[in-house]
Amino acid sequence: MPIHGHRRFANRTALGFAVGLLIVAPVLSACSGGSSNHQSAPASTEATTTVAPTSTINRATLPQTDEKPTASSAEFQERMTALGRAIIADDHTIALSSFFPVEAYKQVKKNTDPAADWKNRLIAEFKTDTHDAHTQLGAGAANATYVGVDVPDAAVWVKPGEEYNLIGYWRVYGTKLRFDVGGTTKVIPVSSLISWRGQWYVVHLGAIR
Repeated sequence: MPIHGHRRFANRTALGFAVGLLIVAPVLSACSGGSSNHQSAPASTEATTTVAPTSTINRATLPQTDEKPTASSAEFQERMTALGRAIIADDHTIALSSFFPVEAYKQVKKNTDPAADWKNRLIAEFKTDTHDAHTQLGAGAANATYVGVDVPDAAVWVKPGEEYNLIGYWRVYGTKLRFDVGGTTKVIPVSSLISWRGQWYVVHLGAIR
């Protein structure tokens, strides 16, 4: 082959190689850059919060104690406020927390089905008594304001067997709920409170049947 032919072939080869480098270099650079970015990216972290497990024990399921209740406890005052609201609204369900708990009643009474007695007799009476108390407040009952409660200092310990009861409890008669009805004070009596684990509960709002 003539010498000048070799030179033209060499020139073409060199030019093709240079062009190839121009095409490949950006691709390699991009690949290299992507790899570098991936490796240097910080790992994402998420804050975690550990919540301690909670449990609520129904105190009515626990054994009775001989602790004497006090009318000044915050829990009792809350229950009586609920009872006052129930009477004003003529809705006994508002004050079910103020009534002697069924689980406690099942431990106290001797009858064959205390839970049924609690629901069918005591709660039925409580509903009637709440309505009667609402009526006693008069025409302005719906707009009345509950003022407070007075519990006589005359509680007695009822021994097992005295009132068809398997275990003892504190009992007090003559508690009074005070209401303001249009500027007039009206009093609603609570026939009987009995205790469970140092707290007073209503067992008879109206007359004891």
